[in-house]
Order: sequence, then structure tokens, then C-alpha cells
Amino acid sequence: MAGGGGLCYSRRRGAALYTYHQKRMIAGYVFISPWVIGFLVFVVGSLLASLFLSFTNWNALSTPQFIGLKNYAKLFFDDPLFWKSVKVTALYSLSIPLNLVFGLLIAVLLNQKIKGLGLFRTIYYLPSVIVGVAVSLLWVWIFNPRFGIFNLFLAQVFGIQGPAWLADESWVIPALIIMSLWGVGGPMLIYLAALQNVPTSYYEAAIVDGANAWQRFLKITVPMISPVILFNLIMGIIQSFQVFTPAYVMTDGGPNHGSLMYVLYLYRHAFQWYRMGYAAAQAWLLFVLILAMTLVVLRSSAAWVYYESRK
Repeated sequence: MAGGGGLCYSRRRGAALYTYHQKRMIAGYVFISPWVIGFLVFVVGSLLASLFLSFTNWNALSTPQFIGLKNYAKLFFDDPLFWKSVKVTALYSLSIPLNLVFGLLIAVLLNQKIKGLGLFRTIYYLPSVIVGVAVSLLWVWIFNPRFGIFNLFLAQVFGIQGPAWLADESWVIPALIIMSLWGVGGPMLIYLAALQNVPTSYYEAAIVDGANAWQRFLKITVPMISPVILFNLIMGIIQSFQVFTPAYVMTDGGPNHGSLMYVLYLYRHAFQWYRMGYAAAQAWLLFVLILAMTLVVLRSSAAWVYYESRK
């Protein structure tokens, strides 16, 4: 009898625990349900809707008309401005290595033990906080061919006459690439955090072995922070192919479509000409392009990114 009573008690206790865990699990699902619903409706739902719209002719007011692959066919074979926007955006992506190098260089300098280090770090990081239309208008003044400080600097220091920059089809992309250095403080801060995690014992051992500063940088610093370089590279690719504000505010895609960025061309189709189906097809091609480039970089990372946990 005593054994039967103990068995019944164990079963009741097990059932109570099971019910308790069930309640906690249900409560967890209830608490995360707003995020799950929002994700399904506003992310997954929007993605699927845009994919469907890319196969339609839709002006945002009438019922979408299914036209199959015509939007994609027109983009590839009957829209020279589409290829122009791809070319312009690809040229602008040259800003990626420039930002990587400048960000790392500044981070190395700010990792030294000098007076006023906190002030210097703030000064270099502060511009990356200020973005958007205000910065674009500021750079319009800087690149002004008549009274901009950039041409004034070239004339005073090098004695040369600067180009028309934003008004010159050949110089508008170099101008936007130079302007992209304004936001170098973001990757610089990530580099700085990575540099401070490199063990000093590695440098001390290298000095004992007779390695100079350049050799220590190449053989210790770069491999140790290579995961961060990979992160900044991928983020740079994504951001460079999605640049919109400078081209829209500073040049409106001109002169002669010389700064017609991909996203600006997409925006015109969607919100100026109301060709939503066509714009959705452009958006999906951009998604595929960025995804392919990211996968290629990740695939190549096994050859040049060092993970200490894998040694």
C-alpha cells in the first residue's frame, strides 16, 4: 500500500511539473507572439508580396496584372538606364576598400598611448553620427567649384584648378567616394575594439624575435582582427549598393545620369513613375546581387580570415 501511495505521489508530482513547464512554455510563446506576428506580417509577408508584384504590372492604384517575366526581361534587354545604374553603383563600390583602409589606419593611430586620446577618438567618430540630408547639403558646399573649400585647398596647396565635381559627369562618382569617408568613424570604432583585444604578449614575443613594426602589423595585427575586417567588408558591400541620399539630394542622379545609383533608379520607378511591379523586380535583383557577393566573400574568408578557436 505504501509503495502504491508513493507511486501515485510521484505521478501527481510529475504531472504537476509537466503542467508547470507547459504553462511557462505557453507564457513564453504569448510574450514573443507580437514579434513573431510582426515579423511574419511586415517582413515575410512584405517579401512574398514584393516577389509576387515583380511578376505584375501595377501602378499602386489598379489591380495588379500578371505579366510573368516581362519586367525582368525588360530590365536585362530593354532598359539601358538599368545597366547605367548598375555601372554607376559598381564604380561607387570602390569606396569599400578606401573605407576599410582609412578606418583601419585611423584605428591603429588611435590605439596608441598618447595624450588626449579620448578627445581624438570622439573627434574622429563624431562625423559618422551625423548622416542624411544635412551631411549631403554640407558636401554640396564643400564641392562647390567656385567657393568650395575642396577646390580652394587644391589651389592653395597644390596650385591646381579643381574640377566641377558634382557638375561634371566624370568627377561626380569620385566626389561621392571622397564624401563616403565622412562615415569612416563607424568601422574605425569596430577596428579599435578589435585592436584592443589583441594580446600584447604576441607583440612582446615578436619584438624578442626581432620583428619590426611593419612585420608585427602584418603577421599579428591583421590576422588577429581579420574577422572584423570580414564584417566591415560585408557591411560595406551592403551599404554601398544601397546608397541613396547623396545621389538624390546632391545630384538627383545627374549630370547626364553620371550618379544614377541603383536604389535611386528603383525609387524613381516606384514613387515617381508608380511602376511598382517594375521596381519590385529591381529590388529582387538587388537582393540577389548583394546575396551573391556576400556568399562569395564568405566563401573566400576561409583563405584569409583567422579564427583562434579553429587553430
